[in-house]
Amino acid sequence: MTTKGTIALTELAENGADADLLREMIQYVAQRMMEMDTESLCAAAYGERSPDRLNSRNGYRERLWETRAGSVDLKIPKLRKGSYFPGFLEPRRTAEKALAAVIQEAYIQGVSSGCTPFLLVRSKETGRIFGSMQPT
Repeated sequence: MTTKGTIALTELAENGADADLLREMIQYVAQRMMEMDTESLCAAAYGERSPDRLNSRNGYRERLWETRAGSVDLKIPKLRKGSYFPGFLEPRRTAEKALAAVIQEAYIQGVSSGCTPFLLVRSKETGRIFGSMQPT
C-alpha cells in the first residue's frame, strides 16, 4: 500500500486540527513577510537604532484575510511617513461590492439582463467606473 507524499490544500483544510495548524502557519508566514517588507522600507529592523533609518513604524491595523484554509487575522504594520500595504493582499474592492449590489437589486426587482448596462450607468456607485460603457 502506498501513501501520498503530499496532501491537497482543501483536504488539509477539511481536517479539524490540521486546519487550525495550517491557518497558524499561513498567519506566521504572512506576518513575517510583512515584517521583512517594513524592515526594508525603514532600512532598519523593529526597535533597531540606526543612522540609516528612513522611516519608523507606528503600530498595526487589524485585517481579516479570507483564505481557502479559513479566516486569518493579520496585523498590518503602519508607518509614520507614507503607507504600507502588503502586495499579497488585495485592497478592498468597493466597486465590486457596488456592482454586486446593483445586480442583486436588479434580480430582486425582476429587471431583464438586457437592461444591465443601463443599470450600471445609472448607479451612483458604479457610474464613475462604468460610465463610459455604452448600452447595446
